Amino acid sequence: MALQPRKQHLLDTAYRLFNEFGYHATGIDRILLESGVSKATLYKHFRSKEALILAVLEQRHTELTEQTEAGMNRARALGEPEVLAIFDGLDQWFQTKEFFGCNFINASAEYGQRGEAIHDFAALHKERLRGALERSLQSASPELKVELSEQLMMLFEGAIVSAHVRGKRNAAQVAKKAAQRLIEILD
Repeated sequence: MALQPRKQHLLDTAYRLFNEFGYHATGIDRILLESGVSKATLYKHFRSKEALILAVLEQRHTELTEQTEAGMNRARALGEPEVLAIFDGLDQWFQTKEFFGCNFINASAEYGQRGEAIHDFAALHKERLRGALERSLQSASPELKVELSEQLMMLFEGAIVSAHVRGKRNAAQVAKKAAQRLIEILD
C-alpha cells in the first residue's frame, strides 16, 4: 500500500536532511520549510520528531533489505558467493554524493541509550543484516555461520566507518578482499 503523497514527501525530505546533517541538528522547522508541508500535516502523520525518525529508519531498512536481497540473488544466479554482493552494494553507495555515513550508526550514536526506540531499531537493523549474512553462508556449519557472519559484519561496519570518517571511498573493495579470504574456509 502506497503512502499518502504528503507523508511520503515528509519522509523523503526528513531522510535527506537527517542523512546529511544528522538527527539532532535537523529541526522540525527546517523539515517543514524544505518540504513545504504544514506543522499540522506533519503532526497528523507523526506524533513527534522521534516518530518521524523511526519512520525514516523503517523506510530505509526496507529499502536496504530489498537491495541486499536483490544483490545476493544476482550473485547466486551468477554462481558467485552471495555474501560478497553486500560489499559491491557498499562500494556503489560510497561513490555517491548521498553518502554521509550509515543512517543507523549515526542514529545509534545520537540516541545512544539502549532502550530508546531509535537506538533499539538501529540495533535491530544491524542484527537483521547479520542474520542475512548468516543465512547466505549455506555450506557452513551452524556454529561457523554465526562466527563468520559476525566477522563479516565487522568488515561491513568497518568499511562504512572508514569511508565516512577517513574518506576512504575504496573501503568496500578492501573489505570485500578480506571477506573473500574469510569465506575461503568454506571451500
